[in-house]
Amino acid sequence: MSEEQKISFLPVPGRDEIPEAVTKLWDKSEEAMGFVPNVFRTQALNSDQFLAWWKYFNLLVNKDGYLSNAEREMIGVVVSGINGCTYCAVSHGAALRELSQDPVTANLVAINWRQADLSERQRAIAEYADLLTKAPETVEEDDLQPMRDAGLNDHEIMEAVQVIGMFNMTNRISSALGFVPNTEYHPQARK
Repeated sequence: MSEEQKISFLPVPGRDEIPEAVTKLWDKSEEAMGFVPNVFRTQALNSDQFLAWWKYFNLLVNKDGYLSNAEREMIGVVVSGINGCTYCAVSHGAALRELSQDPVTANLVAINWRQADLSERQRAIAEYADLLTKAPETVEEDDLQPMRDAGLNDHEIMEAVQVIGMFNMTNRISSALGFVPNTEYHPQARK
């Protein structure tokens, strides 16, 4: 992506305009991924809020937890697809392809998870993510039962709900500010 291409509705700060903690994160991303995700560049406009968001997002999505990394990315892709969040559907679709080594299923999850070949456990998580994203005001205790029936324990259910909530918030930010996904995501893990 060229520097001239607009990646946000708001101005994107330059490296000399952000604190050292953000430049360290950018450098770490560049080293690990080969590029700085546009979401890191765009949200750096408000560096303190970005760093707080990243700390929690990283804990929920990237660190070892109760769900597998692939399950958390699947949640992100389901929620982002429902919300029509281009940035998150593309970037987390790439991560899901990578983690699952199944580009067909990952692509189907991004468009219509019901058509994807998911396990009972994955399907129960996706169904709850769909419900909580589309109709949060209707959620009742009994709506957790399909996840329990699929073998999820309370820690896994709590983490699933936290990840669903995080992606709904992040989708709103990314969509409201017109974040454009890095072109590097598109060819990732497509075999």
